[in-house]
Amino acid sequence: MRWRARPHQWLVPGSMWERDGDKMYNTAIVISPQGEIVAKYRKMFPWLPYEAGTSAGDEFCVFDIPDVGRFGLCICYDMWFPEVARTLAWMGAEVIIQPTLTPTSDRELELVMARANALFNQCYFVSINGIGTWGGGRSTIINPDGRVLQEASTNQTFMTELIDLDHTTRSREYGTLGLAQTLKQLRDSGHTFPMYQDGALQKGSFEKLGPLKFFRQSDHLNNR
Repeated sequence: MRWRARPHQWLVPGSMWERDGDKMYNTAIVISPQGEIVAKYRKMFPWLPYEAGTSAGDEFCVFDIPDVGRFGLCICYDMWFPEVARTLAWMGAEVIIQPTLTPTSDRELELVMARANALFNQCYFVSINGIGTWGGGRSTIINPDGRVLQEASTNQTFMTELIDLDHTTRSREYGTLGLAQTLKQLRDSGHTFPMYQDGALQKGSFEKLGPLKFFRQSDHLNNR
């Protein structure tokens, strides 16, 4: 499939439903200035229980813009799992783009997590939220030092920002605010994290949490 080319513009037009056989995915694509789909990402953590029936993707996504840098892609609820952004940074992402559709009261919490993901991974983090019925707005652009460059309102907003990918390089080389060289220290620590072994999450206290429950919306209304 080819999309209409936009000179000098790379597009990440949110996410959409993608059917593949008998499975449905929440998928985001990256479109080059030539109108070609150069990357595709399937959301790894569907928002349960509300996206029940949506299959989880199993591949992380980074893509390169020639002579610019490396970008990572995640979708909405993926941000609540720090392993996703950390893996994208490990794969070399200098900017992480996160299309989002959050109409709920936890957008305030997501803004905290957007800053945290930028800080933990010493990269730009761009969280773009919908508006209106299906989104509460407040899109944001965070730099590698965790500083908010922009935060939109709840109305339609066109955000433009000049980002300096050398800032990502400097933060990772000299430390956040020139203080904390976290990624290099993690690399050199020699630590083994027991919860992650052989590519899987190991048993631990999480086993005591019980099964993941799938509530109906009416259950929440009845509990208010």
